[in-house]
Amino acid sequence: MSKGADLMILAEDVRPLAHSQKSMKKREAILSAAIEVINAKGFAAATMTEIAAAIDLRDAALYYYFPNKQALAFAGHQRSLERFEAILARVEAEGGTGLCKLRRLLAALLDDAVGNGPQLYFGDNSYLDAEQRQAIEAWSARLSARLERFLEDGMADGTIAPCEPALVVQLMVGMLIWLTKWAPTTPGLTNERLLEAIEVMALKGLAGPKAVAGP
Repeated sequence: MSKGADLMILAEDVRPLAHSQKSMKKREAILSAAIEVINAKGFAAATMTEIAAAIDLRDAALYYYFPNKQALAFAGHQRSLERFEAILARVEAEGGTGLCKLRRLLAALLDDAVGNGPQLYFGDNSYLDAEQRQAIEAWSARLSARLERFLEDGMADGTIAPCEPALVVQLMVGMLIWLTKWAPTTPGLTNERLLEAIEVMALKGLAGPKAVAGP
């Protein structure tokens, strides 16, 4: 989904000062570290010094790429939504029943977290300024509407039980937010175990009369 002009303009505020490949890699490393620290401690408790230390930098180096912690967090939200949107688009393109698409989306999100680190599933964005919040919330709403269509498709094809798609999507997003907090501390946890637990807790409860096992 294309981002609006307002989001593109806001992105200028967090664009790195250098555009070499090395600089871009460093920026991505900073974003990954910031997302992990903010997920673990919350925005207010996270510090630029702590984020820098996570990748063996001095905090002054962070300010070369981001003017302040708010700009860094905003960029983290943007990166997370980009990753989510790419996964969502791939699952949509592959087709299938509503429930199959939902299963594949959850599996892909878990796999993406292994390869690229956690996303900033941070429910509270009150620390962003008004324009930033508006941009992130509008983008999130568009992605939520696309996810709701998986449920609507599933209800239409019989693989998902009748439900309120908007409410179920909010519950699923809430689950993903909390996964970033407690899942990394669970000993021996694998994506397979986690997906099985999600299947038992959530998807089987949604399964309609035509649901079948498998992806």
